[in-house]
Amino acid sequence: MITVSTDKSQLDVPFIQNFLKDIYWAAGRTIEEVQTTIDASLCFGIYLDGKQIGFARVVTDYVVFAYLMDVFIDENHRGKGYSSILIDAMMNEPQLQEVKIWRLATTDAHFLYEKFGFKALAHPEKMMEKIILSK
Repeated sequence: MITVSTDKSQLDVPFIQNFLKDIYWAAGRTIEEVQTTIDASLCFGIYLDGKQIGFARVVTDYVVFAYLMDVFIDENHRGKGYSSILIDAMMNEPQLQEVKIWRLATTDAHFLYEKFGFKALAHPEKMMEKIILSK
């Protein structure tokens, strides 16, 4: 049975950190850093028969803006539609229904997010960023 929960006490933080530490967008993230990101975000765990198989988090003010981050399904469980279940749960989360602007960054999962209404920025020239490289 598949379930999705926002209950942070159910999250398997070592499982999350073990995945993130080797993935291109979060390489080297320590368990302490993972815990800090969890503490500062609305988090979603996806579970198969009670065992965590994926994760995502949303950084948000709950009204104007939400940024979707760290979305993953364990490699052993991919290709079964679980990422769509996870994204659907986020898009239908009652706490996020007032959010007007959603953003995310992806290198290779455009097809997944497009199913939920995400598209390329209409005016990328208006966006700016500041990146501080690790020391």
